[in-house]
Parts: sequence; C-alpha cells; structure tokens
Amino acid sequence: MRPLLQAYYSNFLGNSPSWYKQAILCFLLVNPIALMIFGPVTAGWLLIFEFIFTLSMALKCYPLLPGGLLAIESVLMHLTEPSSLYHEVSSNLPVILLLMFMVAGIYFMKGMLLYVFTKLLLNVRNKTALSLLFALMGAVLSAFLDALTVTAVLISAAVGFYSIYHRVVSGSHKDADHDHSVDDHLHENHRIELDKFRAFLRNLLMHGAVGTALGGVCTLVGEPQNLLIGEKMGWHFVEFFVHMAPVSMPVLACGLLTTILLERTGWFGYGAHIPEPVFNILKDFDREAQSQWGSKERAELYTQFAVAIFLILALALHLAEVGIIGLTVIVLLTSMNGITEEHRIGRAFEEALPFTALLVVFFTIVSVIHDQHLFTPVIEWVLHMDLRNQPAMFFVANGLLSAISDNVFVATVYINEVTDAFRSGRISREHFESLAIAINTGTNLPSVATPNGQAAFLFLLTSAAAPLVRLSYMRMVYMALPYTIVLSVSGLLAVLFLV
Repeated sequence: MRPLLQAYYSNFLGNSPSWYKQAILCFLLVNPIALMIFGPVTAGWLLIFEFIFTLSMALKCYPLLPGGLLAIESVLMHLTEPSSLYHEVSSNLPVILLLMFMVAGIYFMKGMLLYVFTKLLLNVRNKTALSLLFALMGAVLSAFLDALTVTAVLISAAVGFYSIYHRVVSGSHKDADHDHSVDDHLHENHRIELDKFRAFLRNLLMHGAVGTALGGVCTLVGEPQNLLIGEKMGWHFVEFFVHMAPVSMPVLACGLLTTILLERTGWFGYGAHIPEPVFNILKDFDREAQSQWGSKERAELYTQFAVAIFLILALALHLAEVGIIGLTVIVLLTSMNGITEEHRIGRAFEEALPFTALLVVFFTIVSVIHDQHLFTPVIEWVLHMDLRNQPAMFFVANGLLSAISDNVFVATVYINEVTDAFRSGRISREHFESLAIAINTGTNLPSVATPNGQAAFLFLLTSAAAPLVRLSYMRMVYMALPYTIVLSVSGLLAVLFLV
C-alpha cells in the first residue's frame, strides 16, 4: 500500500519540488474549511492569492495544473457555477480565438520576423537605442495590433536568436533536431556567454512588453477593454485616441525616458550587452543563411512580408475579429508557401494552446470574483466620493485591482457601473467621459506591476522564451517595478491635471 501511495505522490505534479506539491495540497485542503468557517467572500479572496502563487511559481510547475485544480475546487465549492464560467468564456471568445489562431499565424511568419529583428540586432549596436527601438515598436504596433500579437512576435524573435546561438555552441547540425533548453553539454565559457545573452534578451523582452502597454492604452483596438469602453461611450477610432491623448501621450514620453534611464544606469537588471562571440555567431548565421537563399526562399520571405502588410491593414481597419484574421493568415501562408502536412501545421498551435487553456482557468477565478462580488465594496466606495476626486480614485482603484486580477474584467465591471450611474442621472456626460478615461488608463498602465494584470505579460511569463532567458514571475515583477512607478505616477498626475 505504501509504495502505491508514494507512486501517486510522485506522479502528482510530476517533477515539481516536494514543498510545492505540499503547498498545493494544503491549499486544496484549507479552502473548504475556510468556506465553512469564514464564508464565501474570505474563501474567494484566499483562492485569488493561491492562484497568484501558482502564477508566481510558473517555472516550478506550469500554472494550468495547480490553477486548474483550484478552479475545479472553486466550482465544487459553489464559489462560482459552470454557467457563470461559460458566460465568462463566451464573453472573452475574441481573446480565445486570438490566442488560438493569431499566435499560430505568427508562427508561420517566423522567417520574416527573424530576418527583421536580426537586421535590427546586427545594425543597431547601441544598446540604449536598440532598447528604445524595441519599446517604441511595441508601443506603435500595439496601438494597431493586439498586445498579445505583438508579444508573440517578440517571443518568436527571442526564441529564434537563442536557438541559433545554442545550436552553434552545442555543435548540432542545422538540420538535426536540437533541444535548446538543455545546457548540460555546454563548455564553461559558453555557459558564461549564454548567461549574459539571456540577460540581454530579458532586457529586450521586458522593454518590448512594457511598450505594448504604452501603445495599447492609446487606441480603440489596443486592448480588449478599450473596445468595450469605446462602445459604451460611442467613441470611434479617432475620438478614442483624442480623448485618451491627454494621459496616454505624456505617459508614453515618460515610459520611453524610463527605458533610456534604465539602460544608462543598469538599474533593475537592465543594461546587459550582447557578448561579442554571440554577436559574431548571429552575424555569421545571417550571412550564411542569405548566401544559401534561392528563389524559393526569397519567394517565401516576400510572401510573409505581403501577408504581414495585410495583417496590419486588416487589424487597423478591423475587417474581422482578430482571431478570424489570424486564421486567414494561417491559410494564406501555409497555402502560398507549400506547408501542406498536418504535423507541420500542428506545431504552430503548440505555443498558444496551453496558454489558452490557462486563460480559461483564469476566467474561472474571474467568475468567482464576479459571483462573490469581491470588488463591489471598492466600486461603491469610489462612487460615493466627491465628484472632483472620483477620476483619480478610479485610476488608483482600477490600477490596484488590475494588478491582482484581470484588467479586462476590472474595466468591464467599472465601466458598467459608471454607465448605470450616467443613465440614472447621477453624473453628467462630461464627468462620465472623465471617468471612462480614468478607467481605461487605470486598467492599462499600473497593471504592468504583475503578470496577472496584463494578458501579454502572462503570455510572456508562460511562453517558451521565459525559461530559456530565466524570466521568472518575481524577476518580471522586479524588472517591471520602475515602469510601474513611472507609468502609475505620470498617469495619475495626467488624470488629476489634464483630464
């Protein structure tokens, strides 16, 4: 009997540390007791912090497993119901479709993306300028594309750079299968170079990820909640940009200045430079790859560029839901570039589907927040404050809640409450617009504090790139801290004095 129990325990969460397994088992045991003794509200808040713990330990165990167990338990405890979860999932179907199809579509653009980012890396040798370029590109692209799409581009580029260097120093043939997550056989010198290269890639990924938040707040299509707020306010693309500009433009400038400061000072883990041997390997790889290109390879690259232009135009003009456009990209690139085998197409979905499943688990936690009205006291408290202080307090309240929850959910709850207040005659149209600006900027800017608040950050944390460059939950929080302070303070000041 004992060997069988030991086998069950060994199989539970696989190779995760024993203390981690015990912590999850403790959570599952404590939650029903907390529900019986303290009630559903306390049990709901306890569940939120436990789920945050699973996210923070993402490198110990993929959060889908322990988070999924907590989500199942929350339904069994009736903290939420399957119908409520289905409502959350159906309400966020555009985001799910985006993850399933757009990220897979980006997979088939890897050649073009690696070409573009390699040219940037090889030609912009000044690290500060390169970092500023990554942040600015993240901002500009996120203003027209979804932040998750831009993050997928950054991840693909980082994994591409890493795999090139790792394959070369491992002595692996370019056509052979190679596991670039295993460093056991690397020489000590290469390990040191690899650690420096990881730090360099972490810098670029974080600058780019923050850039998606800086640009995502600006336009109607930048973030999912922007569409919802724009619909409630009756704002179209240009109107939305104009209303947000008094906050979004000063914050963008402050964010870019922060990028320069961090790179110049080396604070918070920034300022890492690419090792010269790594740069030479990437340069040689680029030269060799282009020398071997024939008409077939060039045709594939031109096709990817053409589809990329179509993608930007389709998203900017909102010709269809983002996920549907992503599926169109998949069909165009696979058919035009001769990718006809099912197993080759299937690889494109390997990156996104685990995160899609994790997002559905996350919606279960959001459903608990909704069903137990965990945020209602905060909303009512702010709405009963003096009207002059409400925009600033909405910004602060949205920022705090978005950092521990989901910014789309927080924005949805707040804008619905404010819309009801406007329709009942409690606030004027002018004040309604001020609160809408505060809600949008409050959910988009301070939420960079943790991966919980921004889906793009969570996607980066749970992506294939994160373990390669050693980007853990706490390291991401630490590296985002200066941006969190600057974006939050500059955003709050803009709401106070410019809105």
